[in-house]
Amino acid sequence: MSAHSTDPAPPPGCPAHGSGLSVPLYGPEFAAHPQSYYEYMRQHGPLAPVELAPGVEATLVTDYATALQLLQDSGAFRKDARRWRDFNEGRVSPDSPVLPLLVYRPNCMFSDGAEHLRLRQAVTDSFARVDSRRLSQSTQRISDYLIAQFGTRGSADLLNDYAKQLPLFVFNELFGCPADIGDRVMFGISGIFDGINAEKANAVLFQAVSELVQIKRSKPGDDVTSWLMQHQAKLDDQEMAHQLVLLLGAGAEPLRNLIGNTLHRLLINDRYANGGLIDEAIDDTLWENPPMANYAPHYPASDMEFGGQKVRAGDLMLVSFAAANTGPTLTATRQAGSNRAHLAWSAGPHACPSKEPARLIAVSAIENLLNQLPDVELAVPEDSLTWRPGPFNRALATLPARFTPMRTVRRPESSAGAQAAAQDARDNGGARKPERGLWSSFLTWWKG
Repeated sequence: MSAHSTDPAPPPGCPAHGSGLSVPLYGPEFAAHPQSYYEYMRQHGPLAPVELAPGVEATLVTDYATALQLLQDSGAFRKDARRWRDFNEGRVSPDSPVLPLLVYRPNCMFSDGAEHLRLRQAVTDSFARVDSRRLSQSTQRISDYLIAQFGTRGSADLLNDYAKQLPLFVFNELFGCPADIGDRVMFGISGIFDGINAEKANAVLFQAVSELVQIKRSKPGDDVTSWLMQHQAKLDDQEMAHQLVLLLGAGAEPLRNLIGNTLHRLLINDRYANGGLIDEAIDDTLWENPPMANYAPHYPASDMEFGGQKVRAGDLMLVSFAAANTGPTLTATRQAGSNRAHLAWSAGPHACPSKEPARLIAVSAIENLLNQLPDVELAVPEDSLTWRPGPFNRALATLPARFTPMRTVRRPESSAGAQAAAQDARDNGGARKPERGLWSSFLTWWKG
């Protein structure tokens, strides 16, 4: 760059400074200042070269219109990760930390054409059977339990004590997980996304859902797992296991971040203080701080020109939902009242199939927390908060808060409810003695 250039300078610590190298999307620098990185990357045009982890190169789409074009054109851009040229040619280390979220799995996220339609329809039809009233009640019950664990203390980490746990609990119930399997599902999902012994966590998660499939084959219930199994798509055991890993993992992590990022917005911004603005706070979060910042891996089906650049068949291309949503061309769209035209749920044939249940869970969780802790406030200076490093997610590491300690905590409302929960546990194969994990503890609390 010349001394008189008006192009944005690379953010502090960016290795791409003056070198022409790909911009790294990992490490604390990117996590702390992602918008500075996106602004710098826009000088490349709609596409920017990035590095997801050491040695893992990709192209990031940072422009809204270009991202929408890619997401909607399933003929030119494919999802099957077996097309990934760098991986096939050995340029990506097999132990790279980003591989669990990029390599091929036989599920609806990594499939195309008729196979995608078959798997996707099973998912959408099963989620369509979810009763919103029951889901809201389940979320509040789980919210009550989590708040009961810290409510009398007067302080909590609303990220790790609440936002992280609640989606996992809700999904365990939604998918009919018995106690011991639910504990392992929670361990597996947390490990994969937190990067803590991810290989072991992935193995534990897959084993747990495989056991869940066998239980539901012999004794189906009123849950998403059983509905998937009963669908006319006739998923086999392997397809069931991979679909469940996808739905549990891809549901829990973004929802955790959506709840955490929205609570963060509510605690630092006085304009939401009048109440009744939770929906607006969620929409603003999805626009400006989406829970999955950079994802939606695609691969060009052939060499082509796209976004003013040449891309090759098998190139790994990601969409930056965060950059696209906050680009300079989007101001008019939001001012025109299109407040849900963001790309946080993706778009096109692979758009999130469960965005309505996810939104309902987030609203219920946040409403219940604020109702029970009406004077909750941030316990540390806002600029002292840190964000979890990683190329895909946008997530806080912690969210310390303080509030007036609760004198009492909510307990199960009736013995009938406790009996129903106990019966559900038996129906879901809970005869085996569970490990004493978080899900087991919740079931004991609810029954007791």
